[in-house]
Amino acid sequence: MDTTTPVLAHHEDTRPMGPMVASERATCERWLETYRESVLLKVAGLTAEQLCSRPIPPSTLSLMGIVRHLTEVEAYWLREVLLTEVVPEYYCTPESRDGDFDDASPQTAAADLAAYRAEIAVTREAAASWSDLDGPVRGLRRGEPVNLRWILTHLIEEYARHLGHMDLLREAIDGRTGY
Repeated sequence: MDTTTPVLAHHEDTRPMGPMVASERATCERWLETYRESVLLKVAGLTAEQLCSRPIPPSTLSLMGIVRHLTEVEAYWLREVLLTEVVPEYYCTPESRDGDFDDASPQTAAADLAAYRAEIAVTREAAASWSDLDGPVRGLRRGEPVNLRWILTHLIEEYARHLGHMDLLREAIDGRTGY
């Protein structure tokens, strides 16, 4: 394994910053896209070893662990709950319930990042296939109905929280900061 080559050498900042006056759906989708792109910016330029490092003890968080977690979050909410699709067990299994965070490895970092990007492409289409923000979606969350508005809001919150973690991790790894 090459430890000197970045997994994602560069990622152009293509985060959508507008429109600032838009419908509720367009606003939610814009923020979600902004945060998805921010994840890629946070990991760009780092090697597999750096992506899997846990630089803030006693936390076991790593940048790659968060990417793996967000892959599962996307699949769960926008495929399993929204459309009741059967989704793959990417990392969390009965044998490793926190496998997304705990089992991140430099050997699989490139494949894990590719899986995140592929899952986002699928979940964008899944969300686009559902037009109603108000009515209940096909699946349930802990036995309760949810609507697409709730799912999109939750995803924005999930990304915002983990991007804060990613900010700290990236700064601890190489000093890089930024929105």
